[in-house]
Amino acid sequence: MAARGSAGDGALRRAAEQWLLWDKNPKTYAIVKQLLAEGNAGELQKYFGSRMEFGTAGLRAAMGAGISHMNDLTIIQTTQGFCRYLEKNFTDLKKRGVVIGFDARAHLSSGGSSKRFARLAANTFISQGVPVYLFSDIIPTPFVVYWENGAQIISPHDKGISQAIEENQEPWPQAWDDKLIDSSPLLHDPYAMVNKDYFKDIQKQCFYRNINKETNLKFVHTSVHGVGHKFVQLAFKAFDLSPPFAVPEQKDPDPDFPTVKYPNPEEGKGVLTLSFALAEKDGARIILANDPDADRLAVAEKQESGEWKVFSGNELGALLGWWIFTCWKNNSRDTRAIKDVYMLSSTVSSKILRAIALKEGFHFEETLTGFKWMGNRAKQLMDQGKAVLFAFEEAIGYMCCPAVLDKDGVSAAVITAEMASFLATRNLSLSQQLKAVYDEYGFHITKASYFICHDPKVIQQLFDNLRNFDGKNTYPKSCGRFKVSGIRDLTTGYDSSQPDQKAILPTSKSSQMITFTFANGGVATMRTSGTEPKIKYYSELCAPPGNSDVEQLKKELDELVNALEKHFFQPEKNKLQRKTE
Repeated sequence: MAARGSAGDGALRRAAEQWLLWDKNPKTYAIVKQLLAEGNAGELQKYFGSRMEFGTAGLRAAMGAGISHMNDLTIIQTTQGFCRYLEKNFTDLKKRGVVIGFDARAHLSSGGSSKRFARLAANTFISQGVPVYLFSDIIPTPFVVYWENGAQIISPHDKGISQAIEENQEPWPQAWDDKLIDSSPLLHDPYAMVNKDYFKDIQKQCFYRNINKETNLKFVHTSVHGVGHKFVQLAFKAFDLSPPFAVPEQKDPDPDFPTVKYPNPEEGKGVLTLSFALAEKDGARIILANDPDADRLAVAEKQESGEWKVFSGNELGALLGWWIFTCWKNNSRDTRAIKDVYMLSSTVSSKILRAIALKEGFHFEETLTGFKWMGNRAKQLMDQGKAVLFAFEEAIGYMCCPAVLDKDGVSAAVITAEMASFLATRNLSLSQQLKAVYDEYGFHITKASYFICHDPKVIQQLFDNLRNFDGKNTYPKSCGRFKVSGIRDLTTGYDSSQPDQKAILPTSKSSQMITFTFANGGVATMRTSGTEPKIKYYSELCAPPGNSDVEQLKKELDELVNALEKHFFQPEKNKLQRKTE
């Protein structure tokens, strides 16, 4: 997918000149024309250095000009490649068609918006005689299925599509004329049908309708200027719950996200300031927050001390895993034995589901990072007649309903509300129940953070050092006072715990990822980000049930993380920038 790394100055200029021949969006055209006039190689590199690549979740980039960003022209090129790839893979494509959805995001300075991109993509397919099911209004990501199996694409399709995009860069004759779709018999609107089916499907996860009808528990919901408001309101209705109080300043879509610094509830309390204020005013104890495309969920609960606790992705994963299994066990009309029941989580997420599975007798599997892996694995298992009850990742993503093979913040929000309502009848809070889960299955304390590094050479060197720590091809035997008991390197495919020393999970040479297991029960993974200049780490200390000295466990994990930063990251030597809260 275009040149790797930095292209030479001449090649960058040629790429920009070629761009001007094809781009008909006046705003991005003007930006590139200005770049060429100024001749700033650094800026040209930023816009034309490399084409967007498939990461942990599809093609992602900021909106802006050039091949490195999302804009009208890169959307046209991407869709043309995708169309050709689909034609090659599905002889009945003109019978099947494709589904296209959009959210509320937009970028004034480059003239791009999710809706405009959706129309241009629809136009590309319709021009080739392919029926398009284009949602007529904004929707949450989970409403749109992905590959034919309903999960996100994985290899080899990502490589095949990238190759096809390379081969179809020149816009086709009618590529820019998106008005053509409005009068085309090939254009369909699936909004009403999918809306109806989705809320029917998630009701299969509703087990305590009578409690929901009568609960006095109050909820606040924020969609953080994204698409979630309407759909969470409808989900509560589908579960017979009173509607949550919506944060008025954030309930309507606004692509400028005026009330928050980052519109991602993963960033913690800063995003929830207005939610806390509304909850205090209306006497709500629980806050539910979606990200702008409503596929993630953050949850906060007011404690008896008056403080608010924001649950981490791993903590909410523990609660939802416990709840969904308990509901299955108590209410299931599913006659399949427990040996056919599965839960999944990504390899950098807490292993709490593994502990629950071991004690209860169902199966737990871990996958690579990203729901594309969990969704595809879930589909494979379901095709074999297995029941996949739940999957989650620490980045506040939850798949609570088998009808959607991806993270879904709408169903997760309403299922969390039902769980909280049920617990309230037992005089239990979410926090108290979380402690009960840890008491029963063993405490799992996690800590994750990252360092910022803009120099790929330094990142490469850092991981090379770990692979040649005590001489060539030797990994570290200890990290400060902590003894290393196992190593899995998913960049090279090495796993010290396997008889043949080969990793079971798929490996990728293009991204860095090493997991260290320690003799004290600790696990730490270091990995590069697919989309940002970050080196991330995820650490966890898993204690057996009965070890309830939480403060001692936290202290031990803090010390392990400090040693990891000092000996493996070496931030001063490598000039790494710490995450700022």
